[in-house]
Amino acid sequence: MAELKVSVVSADSEVWSGLAKRVVARTTEGEIGILPDHEPILAILGAGEVRVTAVDGSVIKANAEDGFLSVENNSVTIVARNAELV
Repeated sequence: MAELKVSVVSADSEVWSGLAKRVVARTTEGEIGILPDHEPILAILGAGEVRVTAVDGSVIKANAEDGFLSVENNSVTIVARNAELV
């Protein structure tokens, strides 16, 4: 099964990066789930939590607000003005 290369960054540092099975984030349009081979998308983040399920099954949670989420070629980039691990 394909994997996602995920990067969660704030304005001044990288909060988390690694390989994942799934990413769930809140956008201004509602919650979105990203799995491998998801179609390309660019979305504005809503206030809330980002949940990343790593390939080992662990769940990484981060608060991220005021930014965007980009998906392309199994690469997920979440850029937020404020982001921190929970």
